[in-house]
Amino acid sequence: MAQTDLFELPAGVFIARILSAPFSENSYVLSRGQGSECLIVDPGFEPAAIVDFILGQRLCPRAILLTHGHSDHIAGNAELRTHWPELPILIGHGDASKLLDPAANLSGAFGLELRSPPADQMLVDGEVLELAGFKLTVLEIPGHSSGHVVFLLTENALVFGGDVLFLEGIGRTDFPDGDLHALAAGIRGKLYTLADETIVFPGHGDTTTVGHERRYNPFIKDATWQN
Repeated sequence: MAQTDLFELPAGVFIARILSAPFSENSYVLSRGQGSECLIVDPGFEPAAIVDFILGQRLCPRAILLTHGHSDHIAGNAELRTHWPELPILIGHGDASKLLDPAANLSGAFGLELRSPPADQMLVDGEVLELAGFKLTVLEIPGHSSGHVVFLLTENALVFGGDVLFLEGIGRTDFPDGDLHALAAGIRGKLYTLADETIVFPGHGDTTTVGHERRYNPFIKDATWQN
C-alpha cells in the first residue's frame, strides 16, 4: 500500500511524496497548499494514492512532469488521465518514445507491456516552465536513461532529480541506453554547481542536499569518475 508523506518548505511550498510498490518509487505532488494548483512528478504504480491526495487537498492538477520514461515513473499516467483527461504530459525529448514502447520503458521485461499516453510536450535542456505558480528549469542529465531530465526550482532551492542522484548513491547505468560517464558529468556540471542547501527529491529513497552529496557521495568521489 502506498505511503504518503507531506513536506512543508519555506515560501509556502508543499510537496507530497507518494511511495509506491513494487519498486519503492517516489511520486511527488508540488503545490502551494490546499485548494491550489499542483504539478505531479513521476506518477508510479499506485496512482490511486496520488488521486486521493489531490482530491483530499482540493488541488487542481496542471501537468504531469516526467524525469524519464522508465515504467516505474510513468505507470500512473493513464490512470491520472482518466480523472483529468486534458492533463498534459511533459517529458524530455530523448525519452518521449519510451512512453509507447514496453521494451524501452523496461516494463516488457516484467511481462507488463505498459504503455502510457504520448507526450504532449517534449522538453529540452535549459527550457523554463511556468506552471501552477512555479518556475522550473529543465536540465538534461543523461546516463541513467538517454533522455533523463531533472526539474530545478531555483527560487525554492530544490530539485526533482528522478534517478540521477540519490542519498549517497546514483542511478544505475547498466540499461541499454545507460552511460556512466555521462551521468557523472551531468551531476558534476549541473547539480554540484548548485548551492549546498539545494534539496534533492529523488526518484527512490530519502531526500538529500547537494552539499551532502558533494561531500559524501562515494560514487562521485571515486577517482574513476574523473576520467
